[in-house]
Amino acid sequence: MTGSSKKILLYIFSIFLLLSIIAGSFYLILGGKDLGISKGRVEVIYVQGLMLTGSVPTGFGIATSEEITQSLDEADEDENVKAIVLRVNSPGGSPASAQEIVSRMKKIDKPIVISMGDVAASAAYYISAPADRIIANPDTMTGSIGVIWEFQNRSKFYDKDGTSFYIAKSGELKDMGGDWKGLSDTEKQYADQVILEAYNRFVQEVAQDRNLSLSKVKDLADGRIYTGIKAKELGLVDELGSFDDAIKVAAQLGGLSGKPKVGYSNKPSLSRLLFGSQNRDVSEFTGYLYNSPFGRLWSIS
Repeated sequence: MTGSSKKILLYIFSIFLLLSIIAGSFYLILGGKDLGISKGRVEVIYVQGLMLTGSVPTGFGIATSEEITQSLDEADEDENVKAIVLRVNSPGGSPASAQEIVSRMKKIDKPIVISMGDVAASAAYYISAPADRIIANPDTMTGSIGVIWEFQNRSKFYDKDGTSFYIAKSGELKDMGGDWKGLSDTEKQYADQVILEAYNRFVQEVAQDRNLSLSKVKDLADGRIYTGIKAKELGLVDELGSFDDAIKVAAQLGGLSGKPKVGYSNKPSLSRLLFGSQNRDVSEFTGYLYNSPFGRLWSIS
């Protein structure tokens, strides 16, 4: 082989090696599945940010039930996944999003461990209650068992601004929550009724899942936040520990020995931030979140 032929082969090999390195780097940067994860692993699913139904790319401060339930489905169907850790860092969100996640969790036979981060309150506690084990940091903010429905009355602002409204409606309560007026006594009574219905479902879920009496949960469910230490004393949390501790517990419950392998279903990544898991338009949700005139019942708090 001539010297020039060797140089050409070396050049081709170098180009191939460089392309392989670039391709591998992009695979990792854009959020591909962790390499080397095979049989017998713990799967981590993140619940980070405000909880809503729908699908929004991870990284926008919103945790959606569609993405989380999809991740739960994939972990359930993957025979190599022996246990699941939900890494929860959320102030709460809508009742419906929590109910969708809880419903899916209860169909999974594999162990599910909750790892609470800075905060796992309200709807985020709602989804924690049915897990096989709840692990919190000593100063995790959790609890906040309750429901809130916020209304704004900007009628004085509109009067000062000279803005007037004509509302054509099909029923007495159809414009309930519009910020151009305050709530009537009938509307206040109805709002309280709706909140009480959602609150009772929340309390019953916690009592059932945590094996606590309904009366005890109601005593705890006045909306207050508890530290991880206090929550453990009250029976709302099982253990105190870190994210790593939660992975170890999940591995033990899943029958894994030694240092467990770990996979990450929906870890925030560049591709999710830019494109989303299903290339959904974020405006689909920001419009719902901020522009609805009829109050905000998406917040369990």
